Amino acid sequence: MDVTKGRTLGFWAVLALCVGNMIGSGIYLLPGTLAPLGWNQLIGWLVTIGGALALSVVFARLSAKVPRAGGPYAYADAAFGPQAGFVTAWSYWVMTWVGNGAIAVAVVSNLSLIFPAIGTIEGLPALLAVGCVWLLTLINIAGVRAAGRVQEVTTVLKVLPLVALILLALYLLIGGAPRAPDPGVTITSGHVAAAAALTFWGFLGLESGTVPADKVDNPQRNVPRATLIGVTLTGLIYFGISLAFALFMPVREAASSPAPVADFLGHYFGGGVARVVALFAAISAFGALNGWILVQGEMPWAMARGGVFPRWFATESRSGTPLRGHILSSSLLTALTLMNYQKGMASLFETIASISLAAGLLAYLMSALAALKLLPGERGLAAAAVIAALFTLWAEWGLGLSALGWGAVLVVLGLPVYWMVRTAGSSGSSAGQQG
Repeated sequence: MDVTKGRTLGFWAVLALCVGNMIGSGIYLLPGTLAPLGWNQLIGWLVTIGGALALSVVFARLSAKVPRAGGPYAYADAAFGPQAGFVTAWSYWVMTWVGNGAIAVAVVSNLSLIFPAIGTIEGLPALLAVGCVWLLTLINIAGVRAAGRVQEVTTVLKVLPLVALILLALYLLIGGAPRAPDPGVTITSGHVAAAAALTFWGFLGLESGTVPADKVDNPQRNVPRATLIGVTLTGLIYFGISLAFALFMPVREAASSPAPVADFLGHYFGGGVARVVALFAAISAFGALNGWILVQGEMPWAMARGGVFPRWFATESRSGTPLRGHILSSSLLTALTLMNYQKGMASLFETIASISLAAGLLAYLMSALAALKLLPGERGLAAAAVIAALFTLWAEWGLGLSALGWGAVLVVLGLPVYWMVRTAGSSGSSAGQQG
């Protein structure tokens, strides 16, 4: 498909999409969650970074070999056929718009720390979350260039306090500042596995640049570069943050903090920094939501173009964006976001998110297997693909049998859609031949 320059994403926009989708609001809370694991968290990060880098190599090479829209869907389809492609795309798409519900909630949750009145008005948080969803949906419908600009700006802003924290820790280290007491947590394989299970979610989205590949300027060069560089930069930021907390913030203090990054910076720059950090956390979540909305709209379009989803979704707007895919995805996301704000639905939403993640991780596994099938002669890639596949299976196992079982059900629910579309396509072809 030919697109005009105004409809394409350059290297920096694709890099921002990759980094912005990986770094959401979670990193602002994760140091507190990981703190009780002591030094095991650093080993867990190294394991996860290794797995993420293996996945990034897989996606980088596949994006150069198969520069088609849809990312994981395109690779599974090319390697194993339309049915495998559909199952991969369906599971990934469901994971995307379900996960976006949590991100929309995170935007408003961080804003409520700055403007407490938000939480006192019944229904306002839900309306603000939905408002964020549709504002960013309209930006994405207006064109990928506009969405790319938003992603570039929010990505730069979201990493500022994280880089500031790392630089502060480096200054303290050089200056010989007192270290936090040793947490006394034994390093064990179980503790490392627990840490890696938590840290893996920080890399979801590393494949984001491959999904809108048809709208990327020179995709065979820019998508692989952005994917590899994006994962490396993100890994360095994550590890630097974790190391800073391990060195200079006591475990009990970090674990009991509702806003560990704000408390770390506030200890040295004053308590007023908490609201500033909350603002950056809101921006971080807002940017991640923008990037994931771009991805969630592209997937139905790619499936429809591939003949495994209703053809109605293959239509583009005048600006070259998947209008109907965006409307469908954001409508489902809106319903889920509103449901999440109903009384007693928080735990249900968490369960649904875990189940959708169990289904969505299938896309990573299928991409690793596709690399082995499509690029059999590359030894380095084969090793990366095997590591990526094993790492993904391990992450799936960490979710538990219940989530895996329901995730399988979620995938199976999509099969009637596939059969309906394929049957209709076959009937249409037969009718055309008879005519």
